[in-house]
Amino acid sequence: MADKLFNIQDADGTSLAVRVRRDKRLKKSARWTRERLDDGSEEVLLRIPLRMPNSYISDLLTDIEKQIHKPVELGKRRTDEDLQQRAEEINRKHFKGAIQWNAIRWVSNMNSRLGSCTNGGPTDGHIRISEKIKTWPDWVVDYVIAHELAHRVHANHSKAFWSYLEEAYPLTERARGFIQGIGFAQGQPITEDTD
Repeated sequence: MADKLFNIQDADGTSLAVRVRRDKRLKKSARWTRERLDDGSEEVLLRIPLRMPNSYISDLLTDIEKQIHKPVELGKRRTDEDLQQRAEEINRKHFKGAIQWNAIRWVSNMNSRLGSCTNGGPTDGHIRISEKIKTWPDWVVDYVIAHELAHRVHANHSKAFWSYLEEAYPLTERARGFIQGIGFAQGQPITEDTD
């Protein structure tokens, strides 16, 4: 079954393409993510259950349009300015400025994870970094930020994700070793994030 294309208004008022794809793995609910295309433009991929009636698509598009507006304003309020500047520098230096996100902030409620990145939904593009790593070496903190930025291109820990991250941030393996060492010394595994 071929994808269908629709248009909605982005947070800045410009038209944004939405590609609707039926997905036999989905049973009840739809999922969407923003994706960067090869030509540098963006579109939304909306995956819907195979048997979902076409009449539901209009409501889903309206919901996505509302949700796309929320993260921009929310992100402006929640972004830690120093962390934002650091992420922008990492993006320029290691990713050639290709990564986009809506907010990045320090959080105190991560016990075993070091960071997380949301792709899709009302908090699309929100990156959270655990406060417990603030005192770690800069190159390790930069790795954690780079890791989360890379999730804006590859959502899970696929081979493509690791290749992309390792090519962009050369100290990836060294930083991962540091993190594993800290976890071992503390007697608990440390998770960089979850799939």
